[in-house]
Amino acid sequence: MSRTPKPGRPVRGSRTGVPVMALLDLLGRRWTLGVLWNLSKDGSCTFRELQERCESISPTVLNSRLKELREAGLVEHSHEGYRATPTGHELYALLVPLGVWAKKWAAKLPA
Repeated sequence: MSRTPKPGRPVRGSRTGVPVMALLDLLGRRWTLGVLWNLSKDGSCTFRELQERCESISPTVLNSRLKELREAGLVEHSHEGYRATPTGHELYALLVPLGVWAKKWAAKLPA
């Protein structure tokens, strides 16, 4: 049985698997955003190249995140390596403004 968070199944924060909670459960997992960010921003790459882009990620965690992201339809594997799907790119586009906001927020916090 897959442990990938999916709408309609119990996930962290929702017994009924409300879609937004399933997404937040998936994105809240260690390295999920880093993997998706690198594949969306920098394009497709092999497992080893992605591991280098993510710097300190272990092969085990990277393998788990790629499996989950593939099951969620956000990443796919081709002869060129791993890449974000159109749905993955759409999610990335929604996250970019959040990154802009986070920089403004960080600048307002005391040192």
